[in-house]
Amino acid sequence: MGKICAVFGGSRGIGKAVAELLARKGCHLAIIARNLEVAQNTARSLGAGHLALSCDVSREQEVQHAFEEIQRNLGPINYLVNAAGINRDGLLLRTKTEDIVSQIHTNLLGTMLTCKAAVKSMIHHQGGAIVNIGFIHTEMTAHLEEDELKKAIPLGRFGDPHEVAQAVLFLLESPYVTGSTLIVDGGLQLLI
Repeated sequence: MGKICAVFGGSRGIGKAVAELLARKGCHLAIIARNLEVAQNTARSLGAGHLALSCDVSREQEVQHAFEEIQRNLGPINYLVNAAGINRDGLLLRTKTEDIVSQIHTNLLGTMLTCKAAVKSMIHHQGGAIVNIGFIHTEMTAHLEEDELKKAIPLGRFGDPHEVAQAVLFLLESPYVTGSTLIVDGGLQLLI
């Protein structure tokens, strides 16, 4: 494969599962997370030739710096995977405004900023692929009431990050699939 892939939120959960799969496929990875030490541990576990960076995706200057480092150390980016996210789940009436703002800044603005930076490079190099990842059961959502949620999913279980990684790989390697939403939810959308 030999592609350069930036995985924001690549140090754990879905992002880590995606990074592991892409590394096995021969990609050179930039593992980007807020915690540099955790990102470095993940990058080391993937073998040689991978980069670890610290970045708060809600800060445009940090995102720009991350892409400059990727370009300098690995080369032009081919793939962007946005798996960075935070969860401040709770009842709206009890949710603090700063928690709402923090979620919007990380989960929405952060995705937009990384896409903006990646697209600049991809246009310049005439190609690339971006996959933005949503919700699945990971360490970040472990505090949720599992038994009740599982009852709502037709498959009767939560998805595994490695199952999502397979869908991400499909999208990255399918150049004629564009502007699509691939729902990986165990059939949950069938009930809506």
